Amino acid sequence: MKAELSKTFRFEAAHHLPKVSSRHKCSGPHGHSYRVTVTVAGEVDTELGWVMDFGDIKKVVEPLIEQLDHHNLNEVEGLANPTSEQIAKWLWDRIAPAMGQLAAVAVAESDTAVCTYRGI
Repeated sequence: MKAELSKTFRFEAAHHLPKVSSRHKCSGPHGHSYRVTVTVAGEVDTELGWVMDFGDIKKVVEPLIEQLDHHNLNEVEGLANPTSEQIAKWLWDRIAPAMGQLAAVAVAESDTAVCTYRGI
């Protein structure tokens, strides 16, 4: 049996988008209450009954979230232009080496604006 499981993390951060027009509302400093959902996929272990322990996901992802929480994302190495797409890829690039079953990283900057990256 195959299954996907997801664990959600939250962080608060400020940023601005330096590559947009100065008239764009995101050109100036502002903040978001971000929600990150990490999804893994694979075979359900017949003995344990799960694809992966949620705690194992937390061990890998939480230290990365701590690097972003209550920071200016433009000052984080690799996030000079911190769009949701770039944040999702930044997280993927750091999670994937430790989590071979990684299927997706979704970054929501609001309840209605979400980017999902699948490593493509």
